[in-house]
Amino acid sequence: QVQLVESGGELVQAGGSLRLSCAASGRTFSGYVMGWFRQAPGNEREFVAAIRWSSGTTVYADAGKGRFTISRDNGKNTVYLQMNSLKPEDTAVYYCAAKPWDGTYSGEYDYWGQGTQVTVSA
Repeated sequence: QVQLVESGGELVQAGGSLRLSCAASGRTFSGYVMGWFRQAPGNEREFVAAIRWSSGTTVYADAGKGRFTISRDNGKNTVYLQMNSLKPEDTAVYYCAAKPWDGTYSGEYDYWGQGTQVTVSA
């Protein structure tokens, strides 16, 4: 059974940094793409970044380009989201998700974590 467990969210001041972690278990993820999404109160869930596990190829939403970096550690079966120069508008619950690689980073993801809260104070 696939399980994704996020951690690392906390309260941070604007301009600060956080690293989110997503511990993945239950199968081999080499044929998967792993994504980070976020949802702020009153907003729809939005895509943040994704990485194809086998190649390490990454994609980013415009909001995080230049500030966020997604990576994975094969040995630890963990995906990270390094977030720098945080802004109050980055405040949201951040979710880790996974889906089998189908040639795209978009579309429906099959597995989701429970989320971790990131709050950025002005």
